[in-house]
Amino acid sequence: MLNFDNGAMAIVLLSACGFCYRRLLRYLHMFQQDDYNEVRLLQWLWHTGSFDRRISIALVLIALLAVWVLSPSYAALAVALLFAVAAWREPDPRVAGKKKLVITQRARRILVMACLLQFLLILAVGIKMQPVAWVLAVQFVPLAVVIGNILLRPVEARIQAKIMREAVQRLQQVAPKIIGITGSFGKTSVKHILGHVLEVNASTLYTPGSVNTLMGISRIIREKLPDQCRFFIVEMGAYGVGSITRLCRFTPPDLGIITAIGEAHYERFKSLDGVAHAKFELADSVWRKPDGQMVLHQQTLSQPYAAGQVAAHRGQAWVCGAGPDADAAVQDVQTTPQGLTLSLTWCGMTYALQVPLFGKHHADNVALAFVAAATLGIAPEKIVYALRTVPQIKHRLEVKKQGDMTLIDDAFNSNPRGFAEAVDVMALLASAGQGRAILVTPGLVELGERHDQVHHDLGVHAAQKSDVVLAIAPDRIPDFITAIQQTAPGKTLLLMPTMAAALAWVRDNARASDVVLLENDLPDLYEARLSL
Repeated sequence: MLNFDNGAMAIVLLSACGFCYRRLLRYLHMFQQDDYNEVRLLQWLWHTGSFDRRISIALVLIALLAVWVLSPSYAALAVALLFAVAAWREPDPRVAGKKKLVITQRARRILVMACLLQFLLILAVGIKMQPVAWVLAVQFVPLAVVIGNILLRPVEARIQAKIMREAVQRLQQVAPKIIGITGSFGKTSVKHILGHVLEVNASTLYTPGSVNTLMGISRIIREKLPDQCRFFIVEMGAYGVGSITRLCRFTPPDLGIITAIGEAHYERFKSLDGVAHAKFELADSVWRKPDGQMVLHQQTLSQPYAAGQVAAHRGQAWVCGAGPDADAAVQDVQTTPQGLTLSLTWCGMTYALQVPLFGKHHADNVALAFVAAATLGIAPEKIVYALRTVPQIKHRLEVKKQGDMTLIDDAFNSNPRGFAEAVDVMALLASAGQGRAILVTPGLVELGERHDQVHHDLGVHAAQKSDVVLAIAPDRIPDFITAIQQTAPGKTLLLMPTMAAALAWVRDNARASDVVLLENDLPDLYEARLSL
């Protein structure tokens, strides 16, 4: 135990508090990116080994020196200096990182509670003033975030209940037609396309970006729903069995859209049948209304449960696809440097559609939006006109010029089909401009047991269509890399530790007329392993 005056103790305590506060911000950053899920944060800590090492080892060394060499005063000074320097060197996630830490009201509450817990532990350790005991305080930092969130659950429940009550009151007051959209992929794109078509013709609100949780939707209703809103489009995410049912109770849909049943949720639901049951919670809710209508992609019927449900409610279901049994048949899909062209046969009429979006998979999204809008009472001719002016969807096959280079921003893609389509668009534009096709990707996430096979198949496709491949965080996607090496041994394949490193290579090496595809961008939670 070190014995020294209260002034020295106060300096050590203050420097320790400053360091722990800065470190708490970094762990809160990761916590926020996974929707404040304690289990997933702890799993990330374990799998990445993002525990403190440097400060802890230094504290142990100071403790040993305090036994043999250092006086108590010098040992205290060394501990204080160590914490002060470490606090100064800690990156601030509010200004650093791809997706910065946002100090929302909830994040602030968690931070305050975690700081309180950390301060109490620092105080307990500080009374003893044994340098080695400070290791406990340093290692406790991520646990303070988790425990703080758990302790705040009753408070969060009351706050969320109040927000939801106000949102329900607002929804009842305005009484718009509610359209629910879900699917393993494509739901944000369909929401964007349908939202544009509807808002051209009537007052419309749709949840922004990828907002698809109960609280996110509640806040949008409470803060954004206009008085004369006729249509309200709600993207519904499935984070577990019953999650879409809860959203449907909150925002009862008059019309529902299911875009796809695919592998993007394998990690959560373990099988396509589990995904189908989760997604069709939306249909169960819609079909309870006598006039409730569902618009579905034909691909969903490949799952027996989905096919059975649609067959049982065929009078309340519209099926879109390329097959002969589709109510809305998609044909003649072409990708041009200006976007998509396709024909859609609906209710005995065929419509030639031009949409300034890229990727053949968007033809299915357009068909779903077309049928949904028509079912809601918008004249087909007005839908055709509105589709010609659909703005590009940010970070979803968004094609833009950067100087003489073309950038395809598909950073928010999360499914294998979209990945392959984006690679095809990259190859098409590169061929048209006589430049190189450069693929930048960290692969996909949440594929569960399908992770290796999917990445192998994507690697084969990328090898055939790309001139240069930059694989980010290669340890995550060994099958992707192996597939490229085996399919095209001479392919330029560069292994990059982070997206920042890959983009730096692009800045330094891209040529005029090159086409660069940014295919998916992992949040810091997946890409980052904190070097502590």
